[in-house]
Parts: sequence; structure tokens; C-alpha cells
Amino acid sequence: MVNTLNTAMAGRTFWSSLAAVVLLLVVQVSGNEESQLIKDMMKGYNKKIRPAQYPGDEVQVQLKLTLTNLISLNEKEETLTTNVWIEIQWHDYRLAWNESLNYGIKVVRVPYSIVWLPDIVLENNIDGKFDVAYYANVLIYSDGSMYWLPPAIFRSTCAIEITYFPFDWQNCTLIFRSQTYSANEVDIILAVEGNVTIEWVAIDPEAFTENGEWAIRHRPARKVINYRYSPDDLEYQEVHFGLIIQRKPLFYIINIILPCSLISSLVVLAYFLPAQEDSTDFSVSPSYWYLIFVMSVTTLIVTNCIIVLNYSLRSPSTHNMSRSIKHVFLEVVPRFLGLSYLGDDGGEKEEVRERRGSTFNMMQREEEYILKQPRSELMFNKLRERHGHSKTLVDGIDISTTASLYKSLAQAAPEIKECVDACNFIAESTKQQNDIGSEIESWVLIGKMIDKVCFWVAMLLFSIGTVAIFLTGHFNQPPEFPFPGEDKRYVPS
Repeated sequence: MVNTLNTAMAGRTFWSSLAAVVLLLVVQVSGNEESQLIKDMMKGYNKKIRPAQYPGDEVQVQLKLTLTNLISLNEKEETLTTNVWIEIQWHDYRLAWNESLNYGIKVVRVPYSIVWLPDIVLENNIDGKFDVAYYANVLIYSDGSMYWLPPAIFRSTCAIEITYFPFDWQNCTLIFRSQTYSANEVDIILAVEGNVTIEWVAIDPEAFTENGEWAIRHRPARKVINYRYSPDDLEYQEVHFGLIIQRKPLFYIINIILPCSLISSLVVLAYFLPAQEDSTDFSVSPSYWYLIFVMSVTTLIVTNCIIVLNYSLRSPSTHNMSRSIKHVFLEVVPRFLGLSYLGDDGGEKEEVRERRGSTFNMMQREEEYILKQPRSELMFNKLRERHGHSKTLVDGIDISTTASLYKSLAQAAPEIKECVDACNFIAESTKQQNDIGSEIESWVLIGKMIDKVCFWVAMLLFSIGTVAIFLTGHFNQPPEFPFPGEDKRYVPS
């Protein structure tokens, strides 16, 4: 039993070794066949001569760009960094072979340095490096078709427009052309697959890495003819691969716009401070349009606070309140804001004054009248009263009666006159203090009215300005089509 198992295992080992030897021989033979084929093709081949059968023929070169990563967009340097694959196809009749005569070989791979290349480079590179990142092998098919797919990391120029930052979008273009051959020698066109011209930048969903700051909105590709040059010039024909990208504003909304909105809302709260208190200055550092707008509004608010304090701290000794100012700020403005009447009620004031009109005030006025009037006038007043004529009245007071009373009191008791004079002085001083306090209160009320008016103006200005600035950015959308005047999207159908 053991001998049988050993014999079976030995047989399996023999056949496995035999299969490995045969496979190795086949691979070696196949490798030798490809090497022989390449050696035969390269006999008499000159890579410096373009593959045209006749001098007037054009070599058609197909170009396709596959984007694998939009690495970054540097706004300061206006540089776009991308990771791409450049697919270049052309036909070289000198490298064709018959498959049936060459062991059925359909494709061979050779180093790029031993075959002719169309010398297509990125024209608008910013670092002066025209080379690709890795020089891959060139695939040669039996019919003479050449296929080269080198990877590259390009740093190209891109004009930056930040008017609507952070709601902006940028239009970047990668421009390719041949650095050696003119349009009469090499015709550069977009790649064609299945009778469909690839008029867009290709993206492999499995290999593409999404950029965290920019979203691709359009990716058109087109051949551009510069008619200001002749076909003999290298600048005559170019292939443009465009990338219209839009910024993702979420980061800036959370880190810049939202904090500024909250800070600016605190600035508006300065209007809720008492008019007699000092103003508070909320300084906001300016950044971009919205920050400049907030700074301007803050400056206006602080200026307004100074004006309010100026009005609130006025007094009759420093300023005279005109009737027009009193009418506007204590009557018109409160009525416009829906507040109660803040002016002096003339009827009530007069009634209070009448109640305050004491005998001492009456005596004081009579004293002044007696001292100022000549004796002849007083005598004629007595005669008019004797003949039944009207009595002399001053502020509604009978002059003759009060004058007699005051004169008799002054003669009978000089101390009473001095007491009356002292009381009149106190009453007059109290009246003046009341008038001063009333006018100071009116100035404070005017300051409050200015404060309220400016509060609503600032709220309106801030709201309209904020909405206008953000709506301007919101409506700044990339165009529906990549090129003006065309209704073509340049995307796979």
C-alpha cells in the first residue's frame, strides 16, 4: 500500500516538472520572437524622421486627456496643479508587420526613446518643465498604430477672478501643441473612439480623487486654430482642455461669514445702551467684501453713538434748543415711530404755572410796577377808577389793589417786605432750575430719538447689505455651457 502511494506521488512530481519546463520554453521562444520582430522593425528605422510616406503628407495625431486628480489651485500664484494621463495615438507605417508571418504577434512594447514622438507638450506650464512624470513604453500594433499613455503632474497657469469670493468659479485651460512640427506636418486632433470624438476631459470614476475645495462643473475639450498665424507656425494649432471649477464655500461660510455675522449683530446691540452712557466700540478686522461692509457699518454706528452722546449731554448753558429741533425730534419722530408724545404739553404747563403763582410772586410784580411807573401815571389810574373806567391789570391782576397792599405792608413792617423778597428769590431760582432740568431732559429725549432712528436705519442697512452681498455670490454660477454662444456641453452622451 505504501509502495503504491509513493509511486503515485512520484508520477505527479514528474508531470508537474515537465509542464513547468515546457511553459518556460514557450515563454522563452515567445520572448525571442518579439525580440526578433523588434530587431527586424528597427533595421533602417530613423526616429528623427516623421512617419509620412510622402513629404506633403500630414501625420495625424490623436490626443486625449484623462484627469485622475485635481490636486490644487493656488490663487496667489495663479497655478493649477493636476494629475493626468496623456493618451497620444498616431500611425507609423514603418513599424507595421504581418501577424501571420510573425507567430501571430499583435502588439509589442518598446521604449519611448527608440521611436518617433510628436513632441506634444503643455504650452502654458508655469514651472518650465515640459516633460511627463514617467516615460512609459510605447505600444506598437501590427497595423502600425502607435499608442503612448504617459502619466504627468502639470502645473499650468490659470487666471484667478476673486470678485465673488468665496462664491467664485474659475475657468482654467490646459493648452497642448507640438513644439517641433507645424500644422502642415502634424495634424493634432481630439481622440476618436467608436466614431465619437472625445470632446471632453475624460474622468475614470475608479481612479479619480475628488478635490475637497473645488467641484468640476464643465470639462470641455476642443481644437483651436489661431488664424493670426500661418499653418507654418507652431502657434497655429492648439488643443485646449478646459476645467471650469466652482469653489465649495462651506468652509468659508462656517469659519468667516458666520462669525462675522454674529460679531456684526453684537455691534447693532450697542443701540440698546442708555443714551447717557459711553458707547462701546466693537472692532472687526476687514476681510473680503463682507468684512469691509461690516467694518463700514461698525464705523457708522460708532459715529452715530458719538452724535447721540453729544445731544444727550447738552445743557442750556452750552446750547440753545430751537423750536424746529424740538418739533422734529419730540413731536414728528415719535409720531413716525409710533411712540407717545414726548413734547411739553402747553396747557398743562400753563396750568402748573398758574398754580405756582403765589401771593409773593404777585407782590413782586407789583413792586416792579410801582418802581417803574411815574407818580402821575398812578394818579391818573386812580382818577380812571373813580370815574368808573376799567382797572389797570397786569397779567390778570388788579394793579391798584395789590399796589396799595404792597405799599401799606412795606410801610408798616419792613421785615415783611424783606421776607417777601427772599421768598420771591427762592421761587425764581426754583423756576429757573426746573426750566434747566426740563431742557436737559428734552436734550436726552432728542438723543434717544436719534438713537432709535439710527438703530432702525442700521438694521435696514445691515440686512439689505448682507442679503445683497450673499445673493450676489449666490447668483454667480458657472455658465450653463462652457463656451459662449454655443449650446454644447462637451460631455459623454
